[in-house]
Amino acid sequence: MTKKEQSGPSAASPRPGAAELFVAFATIAACGFGGVLAWARHVIVKKRGWLSPEEFNEQFALCQVLPGGNILNFAVMYGCRCAGALGSLAAVLGLVGPPVILMIIAGILYRGSGDLPILHGVFASLAAAAAGLLIATAVQMVAASIKSRLRPGHILAAATFLAAGVLRLPLVWVMAVAAPVGVALAWWEQR
Repeated sequence: MTKKEQSGPSAASPRPGAAELFVAFATIAACGFGGVLAWARHVIVKKRGWLSPEEFNEQFALCQVLPGGNILNFAVMYGCRCAGALGSLAAVLGLVGPPVILMIIAGILYRGSGDLPILHGVFASLAAAAAGLLIATAVQMVAASIKSRLRPGHILAAATFLAAGVLRLPLVWVMAVAAPVGVALAWWEQR
């Protein structure tokens, strides 16, 4: 076993069972209502130590290329990794259950008093808080990915953001250049 494999929190921590996965993902869903990525990272990496920051980033990156919700994909993949199909089911039910119940209750309450002006301010505040959590999590994830050194992939990501986000070049052309360059860089780093 390499030094890197021995040092991560996930190597020292036992894999959670289905019940632990359900409780953890239900906590994530209840606390991170409206933006669970920040809470998922906090619970899985910092609080429970099931994955290292790098492992979390790698698994979440894979979830982003799969169809469906990123965090839902993460729950399925991580649940399966820890406890098989039952773990996936437990993680998904934990992740989806609390928001469904809360939304049913909120819908009933909103139907009766949704016209109150104070609620508009509350919803605007919740949106601002969710945006802040997302930005903070993105900063933490970037810090974990460039912790050791700046790699060519980081420069490619910044160039892609600059080209598509700032310069507003057509996304098709940006991706037509960035995708093969990214594959080539990954191949080169693996050699």
